[in-house]
Amino acid sequence: MKVVCIGGGPAGLYFGLLMKLTDAGHDVTVVERNRPYDTFGWGVVFSDATLENLKEADPVSAIQISDAFNHWDDIAIHYKGRSLRSSGHGFIGIGRKKLLNILQARCEEIGVKLVFETDVADDQAIAEKYGADLIIASDGLNSRIRTRYAATYKPDIDTRQCRFVWLGTRQTFDAFTFAFVQTEHGWFQAHAYQYEPGMSTFIVETLDETWKAAGLETMSQEEGIAYCERLFAPWLGGNALISNAGHLRGSAIWIRFPRVICDAWVHHQPLPGGRTVPVVLMGDAAHTAHFSIGSGTKLALEDAIELNRSILACNNDLAAALAHYQDVRSVEVLKIQNAARNSTEWFENVARYAGFEPEQFAYSLLTRSQRISHENLRLRDASWLEGYERWMADMAGTPAGNAGSRPPMLTPYTVRGIRLKNRIVVSPMAMYSSVDGVPGDFHLVHLGARAMGGAALVMVEMTCVSPEARITPGCPGLWNDQQAAAFKRIVDFVHGNSDARIGIQLGHAGRKGSTRVSWEGTDMPLPEGNWPLLSASALPYIDGVSQTPQAMTRDQMESVRDGFVAAAVRAAEAGFDWLELHCAHGYLLSSFISPLTNQRDDEYGGSLDNRLRYPLEVFAAVRAVWPEHLPMSVRISAHDWVDGGITADDAVEIARRFKAAGTDMVDCSSGQVSKAEQPVYGRMYQTPFSDRVRNEAQIPTIAVGAIFEADHVNSIIASGRADLCALARPHLADASWTLRESARIGASDVAWPRQYFPAKRQLETNFERAAAYAQPVGK
Repeated sequence: MKVVCIGGGPAGLYFGLLMKLTDAGHDVTVVERNRPYDTFGWGVVFSDATLENLKEADPVSAIQISDAFNHWDDIAIHYKGRSLRSSGHGFIGIGRKKLLNILQARCEEIGVKLVFETDVADDQAIAEKYGADLIIASDGLNSRIRTRYAATYKPDIDTRQCRFVWLGTRQTFDAFTFAFVQTEHGWFQAHAYQYEPGMSTFIVETLDETWKAAGLETMSQEEGIAYCERLFAPWLGGNALISNAGHLRGSAIWIRFPRVICDAWVHHQPLPGGRTVPVVLMGDAAHTAHFSIGSGTKLALEDAIELNRSILACNNDLAAALAHYQDVRSVEVLKIQNAARNSTEWFENVARYAGFEPEQFAYSLLTRSQRISHENLRLRDASWLEGYERWMADMAGTPAGNAGSRPPMLTPYTVRGIRLKNRIVVSPMAMYSSVDGVPGDFHLVHLGARAMGGAALVMVEMTCVSPEARITPGCPGLWNDQQAAAFKRIVDFVHGNSDARIGIQLGHAGRKGSTRVSWEGTDMPLPEGNWPLLSASALPYIDGVSQTPQAMTRDQMESVRDGFVAAAVRAAEAGFDWLELHCAHGYLLSSFISPLTNQRDDEYGGSLDNRLRYPLEVFAAVRAVWPEHLPMSVRISAHDWVDGGITADDAVEIARRFKAAGTDMVDCSSGQVSKAEQPVYGRMYQTPFSDRVRNEAQIPTIAVGAIFEADHVNSIIASGRADLCALARPHLADASWTLRESARIGASDVAWPRQYFPAKRQLETNFERAAAYAQPVGK
């Protein structure tokens, strides 16, 4: 095979090297625009795991790289006059020039042709010149080839919000170092690491608006570097910051990071004579990952490894190999890019976490990408994490003498006059099992079992304030005394048989009402006996299927508001500890908030202030009758997942309005407002909304959505992304989820209810006996 790699960076060199090692008969050429052994940049970083991949692919160059790298385990964080250090992270730093020189020499040693000082403007001409069977477009971030065939590759380039400058210094660091400096214009941060004896990379980053406000936009290169030296003098030890970008003028050394994602990585280019040559993206030409997770070089090298491996696995069937390469690598790269996006956004929003104490700020930084979780931190540095857990327990007001290391999810939390024993909430889940709005034995068992299962707060499903407010005929209500008495029976059981608290969520289905129970057709209208619907505007939920609701009149608004008030009074009389107002998921109050469902032209439509007017009116009326010492939360849809709908920016403003009205917590859900929604699912996928609302609107939050492990909850609570976590499906599968997860992570002593201790001890005794008699058995 004849292979030409356009671009002599890590991707092109390493792929050329591996192809030649695989089969010396391959004719491999790497074309580079720079001079031989002349490259730019400071140090690059990759992990211990990447080095292991290199050792497997080419032990010779891997040994040379190993001999040249600087290795460290620690991360040092300097913030608000404090220095915190965590160990066990395993990074490698090596000079970019040194890395490329090693690869260049290795390529020459085994017969890869290196062509320097050749700027490729026409890949087709290069393919013809070398008779190429395969072109590798490893021509970097600003790839001309990606641009030329953009119709095939479909690149999505997102220019991020921060400016950064890549500098060097002779100051050395014994850890990967993050330093944060607050100025009158905003936050600046440095990412620094040693990559060879006597030399370190020093990246300075700040928001574009801060960069402009500080005057860096109009400074010369020298003035800008001097400004950074003054900011970070405490960590430079008198050493200068050095630029190797003398070819750039003024502030051009400061750039904004472009996140590159390509829909396809392979273009098949017809050449004269009827030949078709595949042109394959690799490295930064195909994708980028923000430098804050240090994965650009890692991704480039692993691209090369995978394409070489795919060609081998497919017995040189190039079409099959390229399809396999794209399928495998696009998934792996997307994982890294998702982590990099999380990390990027964290550094773009340092001000969001400026109120954190240094301990929590450090934890938040370490777990910013979501690749490192609570238990993963324990594996890396158990001593640091246990110290942090003790700090959290102290902050949570754990009784004196009991503030040892304990998982964050099992720390107590107090709201008004209610103290929750831990941070776990059983999320409200529609059960469709009431008769005429009256909860029965099913609810007693369902809610009672979960209260005894270790959760701190058990929430009743959305409970409707009138018969016409129900989603289905099977939904519970609180519009009469019979329903109140049935609920009191459940509340009394929970209080009498557990130390859990129980809350109720009040709502009105609006345009999503009068439908069948879920197993008979979710969102489908009743076959008969439908009741009239109300909403902010006369828009059906599903065009051509759902009823068209009536746009509410002022008299109807007052009547529904009074229904909420009456239901709240009954909830208090039934003994509930907590009340949540449902303003999410496209139900009645949500329909006023979202511009997708509110097209009114009166004082209740138009601006966000107007769209919130009625939900805030209902909230104020309910808060006025709900006991002062009891908490009241609001559930919102923090994102509609539809263009033109509610966004996370809106969610922060919505939360601020409810905070001003007196809400104690915001329950951050999303979606279910429009059938046109396109959610981006994944573990903890709604938690970023909670993070923003909590730390920008400065109000406690409940995180929900695909949270299903103790590790998830611990990570969310410890990082300050939420104050409570509500889980639905895990509690459906296991009423004792909290107890079981606590036992799994070795923390059962602080989770089991007092009345369970005899049974717990008996279980432990049984396990001990079983272990004593256990013998190895066959497969």
